[in-house]
Amino acid sequence: MRQRTLAIVAGCALAALWLSSTMCYTLSEGQKALVIRMGKPLAEIDQSPGLKFKAPFIDSLQYYDVRLQMLASAPEEVILGDEKRLEVETYTRYRIDDPLRFYQSVRSEEQARVQLAQLVSTSLRRELGRVKIQDLLSDKRGEALQQVREEVAQRALPLGIRVEEVRLHRGDLPIETGQAIYARMKSARQQEAKQLRAQGEEWAQQIQASADSERTVILSQAQSQSAIIRGEADAQANSILAQAYAKDPTFYTYYRSLQTYGQTLAGAAPTLLLSPDSAMLRALKDGPPGKTAP
Repeated sequence: MRQRTLAIVAGCALAALWLSSTMCYTLSEGQKALVIRMGKPLAEIDQSPGLKFKAPFIDSLQYYDVRLQMLASAPEEVILGDEKRLEVETYTRYRIDDPLRFYQSVRSEEQARVQLAQLVSTSLRRELGRVKIQDLLSDKRGEALQQVREEVAQRALPLGIRVEEVRLHRGDLPIETGQAIYARMKSARQQEAKQLRAQGEEWAQQIQASADSERTVILSQAQSQSAIIRGEADAQANSILAQAYAKDPTFYTYYRSLQTYGQTLAGAAPTLLLSPDSAMLRALKDGPPGKTAP
């Protein structure tokens, strides 16, 4: 009898323990719970972390992480306002703001990410289709992404999602477009280089012509000046010679003869044969006219 009583007490304790486990649950920080009663979602309950209670058997719970989450999109190609193609990647920061609406509209987080990615892609294509590629390199890029964020945030509200941020993670030109742009840039730089070379050659020819003209003028002036100086020097030399000749014609004639002999001997061979009655020997032996040899 006693064993039967103990068994009943143990069974009741186990049943109470199991019942309490079905009635109690723990809510962690950064979580929200949605109570689903008989398949019908109810309003969210107290969301403060700690131990919570629910009706056993008829209530089930759906937990949602309400912390800030990030959705990274796959690379996609968009057409800009100037018909340029751009391969972009975006990331979106969002959080589940209304668990009840979230459950009623999309149920699972995976489905929510799919729909949110579609909203971002649609809005991004629409907004980037209005701007040029140069605008994405300026402050207008921030304005375009702000428009995308506002549009996505407004369309995500019925899903129970609050979008905090939409940013452009990467934007690259497609390989074919990049190669075409590179070819055009290369051709433009080559054309510019040819123009600069042609302009440099033209400047070089102008500088060379100016230098040649200046050289000709300088040489002409120098030759003219040297001719004047040489003429003045020759006139002065002739005047001195005339004065010297007037003072002593005989000595001047003798001096000029010695100059002639000197020029003759300078061009002669090492050995010079002269006859004894040579005028050169007499001039060297007798000295100036009017002088008596010792």
